[in-house]
Amino acid sequence: MTANNQRFLRPLAALAVALALGGCFQPLYGSRPETGAAASTQDALAGVDVAQIPATNGTAEARIAVETRNNLLFALSSGQPPGAPTHQLRIRLTSTRLQVIVDVNTARPDVENYGLNATYDLVDMKTGKVVLKDQTFSRVSYDIPGQMQRFARERGLRDAENRAAKTIAESIRNRLASYFVAGT
Repeated sequence: MTANNQRFLRPLAALAVALALGGCFQPLYGSRPETGAAASTQDALAGVDVAQIPATNGTAEARIAVETRNNLLFALSSGQPPGAPTHQLRIRLTSTRLQVIVDVNTARPDVENYGLNATYDLVDMKTGKVVLKDQTFSRVSYDIPGQMQRFARERGLRDAENRAAKTIAESIRNRLASYFVAGT
C-alpha cells in the first residue's frame, strides 16, 4: 500500500466509524420516538417531587434551603405546574465560610469563600426505595470592598449564597437527568 493510499484510507476509516457510532447517540434532554420510549428525560424530571429542605426557621440556612429548592423546582419542571410525582428528592445542606485573603494592616478579610454541600437521595414513590444517593458541592468567592462600606460584606455573602444554591440545583438536575437516561 502506498503512502497516498494510506493518507486517503485513514480519514475514510475514521469517518466510517463515526457514522456507525452516530446511531448510538441519545440527546440527554431529547426524546427518541423511534425507540418507543414512553417519556422523555424532561418528563421524568418533571415527575420529581422536591421535599422541603430541613433548616431552622429564620436562619440564613433556611433562606438558602428555600433558594436551592426554588431553583431546583424551576430547573426540573421549567416553570410548569408539577404533575403526578413518581420520585421524591430529599436534600440536606451544610455551608462553610473561609477567609481567603486578610488585610495585614487591619486583620479584616478582603476575600472570603462560601461553600455549600448537598447530600441527596432520590426515592421511588412506588417502592419507597432509595434509587439514587449522591452528593455535590459548590464553592464561590466574594470580595469585601472596604471597611467604609458597611453592608457590602453582607450583600456579597448573599450573592455568593444565591450563586452557590443555583450551582447546586443545576448539578442535582444534571445528575438526575443522567440517572433517568442511563439508570445509574
